[in-house]
Amino acid sequence: MGFSAHSPARTAVGALLVTGALMAAVACSSTGQTATGTGGTSGSPTAPTPDTPAEICTGLVTYWVEEALKGNKWAGLDWEQKGLSNEQLVIHDAVLAEARAEEKRNGRTAAVTWLRREVSARCTARNGATGSSENWRLTQ
Repeated sequence: MGFSAHSPARTAVGALLVTGALMAAVACSSTGQTATGTGGTSGSPTAPTPDTPAEICTGLVTYWVEEALKGNKWAGLDWEQKGLSNEQLVIHDAVLAEARAEEKRNGRTAAVTWLRREVSARCTARNGATGSSENWRLTQ
């Protein structure tokens, strides 16, 4: 009865685990304030600003058009798997066709530069192009 020979080791491991967990909790919840609440430059933390629909559209469509230009096997996923709305897919398809033509004329770097501007302009003009996200699309 009593303590085993391994108690000091178990105690040390337990203390390390508790210390690690506490340090992680402090790091995750830190707001830059001191114990008195007066730390940091602004005195209060700022929340990140959420992306606008146009920024989300631009990021998604740009990513997938660039992947298609590279010939990435994942670029062949359907629009739902890519996280695109039908309206964003229309932008994707049109810009991809034009970017491929630009790539043939002036190279990949020029095509990527062009497509980034074009996708941003089209997504902004359509306020994110989030409409008509149904599971079908009319084909011609």
